Amino acid sequence: MHVFKAAMALAATFVPLVAADLHPGGAPLVAHEWGTFTSVANESGSAIEWAPLLGPPDLPCFVSRWGGVYKSIARGLVRMETPVLYFYTQQPRTLSVRVDFPRGSITEWYPNPIQTQAPNRLEWKDVQLVPGKDLAYPVTEGASHYYAARNTDATPLRIGQQQEKMIFYRGLGNFEPPLLARYGSDGRLDLRNIGKDPIPFAILFENQAGALGFRIAENVTGSATIEPPELTRDIAAVRELLAARLENLGLYPKEARAMVDTWADSWFTEGSRVLYIVPRATVDSLLPLTITPEPAEIQRVFVGRAEVLSPRTKETLTRAIRAGDNDTLTAFGRFLEPFVAQIQRTDKNFVLSPAVQKYLGAIAAGRSVDWNGYGSVSQPSACVE
Repeated sequence: MHVFKAAMALAATFVPLVAADLHPGGAPLVAHEWGTFTSVANESGSAIEWAPLLGPPDLPCFVSRWGGVYKSIARGLVRMETPVLYFYTQQPRTLSVRVDFPRGSITEWYPNPIQTQAPNRLEWKDVQLVPGKDLAYPVTEGASHYYAARNTDATPLRIGQQQEKMIFYRGLGNFEPPLLARYGSDGRLDLRNIGKDPIPFAILFENQAGALGFRIAENVTGSATIEPPELTRDIAAVRELLAARLENLGLYPKEARAMVDTWADSWFTEGSRVLYIVPRATVDSLLPLTITPEPAEIQRVFVGRAEVLSPRTKETLTRAIRAGDNDTLTAFGRFLEPFVAQIQRTDKNFVLSPAVQKYLGAIAAGRSVDWNGYGSVSQPSACVE
């Protein structure tokens, strides 16, 4: 009996570690990363050049930006959004981390790298991992896409005088994503994998005035066709599905939830988009990562996001433009400009409303857009600690 009680007491001591979602698997050092490659598809399915940095900043003011300012005028094919790199260790360690983006530029990051960086490279020297420490992380007023990424059991880190739960960065790329997405004349979405490796899954998601639905294509190796989804689902269903799939690909449960929570107000908004998994080999080729000393495990799970102009979305936008419905137009945010251009290419007689003309004029002039004012200059807000 005493032996049984002792065994039960010993087993109980391991419960907090399991419940903490750490799961290091006995490895001395583990690194996990997630991120998003966002693009806009034209009528042939290829990525088009757009202004992904347009609009009010969605990051805290302590995040460093390219050239010290927010480059709303910058254009590219792909927005590399919110890669976050986590580390897990049970003892203090000092690392060196380098990220290269040969076909793009890195535009935002935190903490600051001590090593001087090139536009397409960041190197963090002397990354101190401090397990068990309750560090003070920077915060500011207002909502941000940034903070949800902290909701994990990752080991806190310190670089210089800056402390965080992860290494964060973003960028702007000029490369064709591995998945092409185009709508056929029959209203169905045609997908084509132009890469060498299978795409584990792709989800066609559509939201029309709050009515939403999704369909899944599994293991896309060549071409696949998806029927328009019935708009009878809810946000909870697609969130749960994505979190489970991300976890199956190697993320810890809290990491998967943090990723979905980070982009819940963007992935599931008005319009139509394809969310798919970028093959690991493609991620490593586009975004080489070097960690010294090398971790026993490195997981990198990136979601590709392709915004597509579905027949239903085109009808919604066309009606809103003709009616001068700014509320509906505003819901499309930074994707409105490339979608309007696509509508104009397919309908030469289409007439833009004065509000949309003003909006497009602001973009042509290189001005950041205040979505309520359509064309007024919008600057990052002051940092309030």
